[in-house]
Amino acid sequence: MSEANQGAQEFESAASGKEAIAEFESHRVGFVGKLQHILHVNPSFVPLIVLVGAIVIFGVLLGSKFFSPFAMTLILQQVQIVGIVAAAQSLVILTAGIDLSVGAIMVFSSVIMGQFSFRYGIPVPVAVLCGLAIGTAIGAINGWLVSRVKLPPFIVTLGMWQIVLATNFLYSANETIRSQDIEASAPFLQFFGTKFSIGGATFTVGVIFMLVLIAVLAYALRHTAWGRHVYAVGDDPEAAELSGVNVHKTLMSVYMLSGLICAFAGWALIGRIGSVSPTSGQLANIESITAVVIGGISLFGGRGSILGSLFGALIVGVFTLGLRLLGADAQWTYLLIGLLIISAVAVDQWIRKVSG
Repeated sequence: MSEANQGAQEFESAASGKEAIAEFESHRVGFVGKLQHILHVNPSFVPLIVLVGAIVIFGVLLGSKFFSPFAMTLILQQVQIVGIVAAAQSLVILTAGIDLSVGAIMVFSSVIMGQFSFRYGIPVPVAVLCGLAIGTAIGAINGWLVSRVKLPPFIVTLGMWQIVLATNFLYSANETIRSQDIEASAPFLQFFGTKFSIGGATFTVGVIFMLVLIAVLAYALRHTAWGRHVYAVGDDPEAAELSGVNVHKTLMSVYMLSGLICAFAGWALIGRIGSVSPTSGQLANIESITAVVIGGISLFGGRGSILGSLFGALIVGVFTLGLRLLGADAQWTYLLIGLLIISAVAVDQWIRKVSG
């Protein structure tokens, strides 16, 4: 055999070997790639699967006690405040920021609504509008400091949390407006707590507002130019600026909208607890971040679905109620939620690594 023929055979053998290796690699990577692509395009799939799994498990363990209309709607009522605040938190995190002041804005807005009504005798609808305006204004300050002064969102909102919290206690003198007083002279403050029944299930206006809010924001983020700009800023603000996105305007709109939503959460909080208390909602910051992280929204920004934050809040609600009905210690809830948080971040890191 000539050297030329031998070289040709060796080349063909090596080429076929490389093709076989490439084919094996494509099959090996194919499933992982497809799975990663599905989770990347539909980031709310993971929390949805966890939510359905939790419902099925507790349904098997508890039977009709868990699947009753009362239990299902009770979960919605329990997570309505967290769900609304998580919607605000989701918008900020999608821009690669974080808002630690959401809980303080919520409580302070509710205090403004109550104090303006009872201390100054302002008509209740006007007092509510004042509370909504205050929440929006605080969000605007956060947005300006982040987008114009270029301060880190964590530092800005951490400082704002302390400022608003202190202002809340100083202004209200730590005074709680009782439920009886509100029912007697300002029932409109409790509007979000209004209950109505549908087929044996009891809902509140606050629950409906949460669901409508999530639906509207999901549509806006997915089908409008503003939504695309939010994702673009979270993914890479410099590239977004070069492509014609007004980063400052986008961030301002996000933080202002976040403040407004938190103010609505403050109004819903009055309806939920019946009173105006400056000490309520102290864990709203952590709970909202928990719902967002479990919901599959990336803390690095630019990826995730706001529906996931609703699923994340519902997961916490399902675990809380399910374990309570089983008679388990409350600490088990914190243990499982902690594991879910770490798992959610690990999945997000894996998706980002594979997609990179």
